[in-house]
Amino acid sequence: MTQAALSRARTGDEAAFRELTDPYRRELQLHCYRILGSVQDAEDLLQETLLAAWRALDQFEGRSSLRAWLYRIATNRCLNALRDSERRPLQTRGDLPRPTRIGEPLWLEPYPDAMLDGMPSVAPGPEARYETKEAVALAFVTGLQHLPPRQRAVLVLRDVLGFRAAEVAEMLETSEASVNSLLRRARAAFESRLPAAGRERAPLPRSKLERDIVRRFAETVENGDVDGMVSLLTDDAWLTMPPLPHEYQGRDAIHEFLSAAQERRGVPFRIVPTRANTQPAFGCYLPEPDTGVARAFALLALTLEGEQIAAMTWFGGAGAFPRFGLPRMLG
Repeated sequence: MTQAALSRARTGDEAAFRELTDPYRRELQLHCYRILGSVQDAEDLLQETLLAAWRALDQFEGRSSLRAWLYRIATNRCLNALRDSERRPLQTRGDLPRPTRIGEPLWLEPYPDAMLDGMPSVAPGPEARYETKEAVALAFVTGLQHLPPRQRAVLVLRDVLGFRAAEVAEMLETSEASVNSLLRRARAAFESRLPAAGRERAPLPRSKLERDIVRRFAETVENGDVDGMVSLLTDDAWLTMPPLPHEYQGRDAIHEFLSAAQERRGVPFRIVPTRANTQPAFGCYLPEPDTGVARAFALLALTLEGEQIAAMTWFGGAGAFPRFGLPRMLG
């Protein structure tokens, strides 16, 4: 940050304001996504953050860095949005096979890897416990959504971004003791949900092993081979479908679900590979009888472990397709 740009911005120079804030836009948007679980909401809250910063620039005293000041605004905007949210729990669906368990509805959207490419490399603070990209994996973001909002914010600010407890206390207008208490509770609840060492056993992104697993899975999907799909799963694999609370664990339960779903559709999917939350994913398209056209139906993300698939996350509908650069229809 240059004092000259700050001085110009304070006089109403929008170009100077963009010069100050553009380096932080993408990381702030990702921060909002981690807390909210929604790409669309994160985009909206980023714009709110920048507008609030523009209007309050005279109040920035320079006691903290501009980056920390922007994170303060973004975090509090996210907490206000969660507080004001009136999302109602979904009803369970009676047309699905009996699930292994009924979890909590999670309003979670997939995050396109393309939005991570080229993100400025900002080293987390020395107290961070997670790498930046690890902290966007689906298991990680899902775990965050189970935490109360302030615990969620503190865990991200401290363990992902590495802000000091004093900085977080200032951001949230509370005491360091309160921040440390929130962090202890958040870590205990969060780490009980995060799969142990699962990410460490995942093949490297875009490695030959990952490509081979993804290719074999894609072939089974397009061939309608449910047995083949299930054979690629770990024994304790999970299938989840946010925001629906139905969760299926194990090969038998997932086989029953996939067989019933394919029977309802009547035809196998056509799929287009993509990446979501640093993991391999597919846009799934449902062919229409007699037209040769397939329409966008859902996005499926895979969590890999070794040479197998440890989790499948199903995002119904075509709402996410434009963000992934996926067409609405295949000819």
